[in-house]
Amino acid sequence: MSDFVEQCRQEWRRLGVPDPLAEEMASDLASDLTDAEAEGVSVEELLGISAFDPRSFAASWAAERGVIPVPPSRANARRRPRVLVAFTALAAIALIVAALLLLTGNPKVTLTAMSKRTPGAHLKSPPAFVLPPGGSQQVLHANMAAPVEWILLVLAIIALGFAGWLWSSWGRSRPPGAPA
Repeated sequence: MSDFVEQCRQEWRRLGVPDPLAEEMASDLASDLTDAEAEGVSVEELLGISAFDPRSFAASWAAERGVIPVPPSRANARRRPRVLVAFTALAAIALIVAALLLLTGNPKVTLTAMSKRTPGAHLKSPPAFVLPPGGSQQVLHANMAAPVEWILLVLAIIALGFAGWLWSSWGRSRPPGAPA
């Protein structure tokens, strides 16, 4: 009996119940248990299934007295929101796609510039990649999608950071005793 009361005291201390109130509750509980034992009533008969779980008994009693917030039942306990899971998955996929696109460097575009111009050349279709005599040629290979991929990569990193912050704040917002 005194072991049950002591475990309740420890739970109240853990839950942050003020010491004077915890002592009052402990003395009330000890008195009730002593009276029940004197009348021949077992602890199990008096407390029911709570007699086997002093921590939940102490938490529920403190919640009933309004000392701590009411712990949620398993039936209505908060779960991870599906939208947050989907957002995190989408941000991770965007990050992976952007990184792969940047690593492969596709699609590539080749620009060719010739320095010698002849009058009216813009009207004729020039032969493909033939350099006129005495001219110079500059070839530029560029990944035209790179700016978009970099923007996607940065946005995906920001989205994952935001999702991480949401996950951490979601975990802190759960009341004590709520299942993860």
